[in-house]
Amino acid sequence: MQHHIRPAGTPPTNGYSHAVAYTGSTIVVSGQVPLDAEGRLIGEDDALEQTRQVFRNITAVLAAAGAEMSDVVKLTIFLTNLADLADFRTARNEFIDQSRPPASSLVQVAGLVNPDFRVEVEAIAVLPAG
Repeated sequence: MQHHIRPAGTPPTNGYSHAVAYTGSTIVVSGQVPLDAEGRLIGEDDALEQTRQVFRNITAVLAAAGAEMSDVVKLTIFLTNLADLADFRTARNEFIDQSRPPASSLVQVAGLVNPDFRVEVEAIAVLPAG
């Protein structure tokens, strides 16, 4: 896996790579929301705690597929309020190796499936070839 964090001629990044090249089996993780294993909302009005729960869910889904967070090559982030971006980044950085960050896209949305959700994250991971 090769992380192209900031190729020549590209703008600065903040916790993501402009591109990640890889070979191997691909794992696509559905959008994860801030619900725990019992379906309870975590961090009712707290973007930081909601994001931590989302990343705990991604970690669990990846483990079930034989992968871990270091195998993630792409994140797609949906935030209902861009004021939550700093909290999102704080939580993300607890789970992602900042020396090898995945490619990422961030989208502000008017709402998510549950109006109490502030964040949802999709992930793509790759198991090394061989």
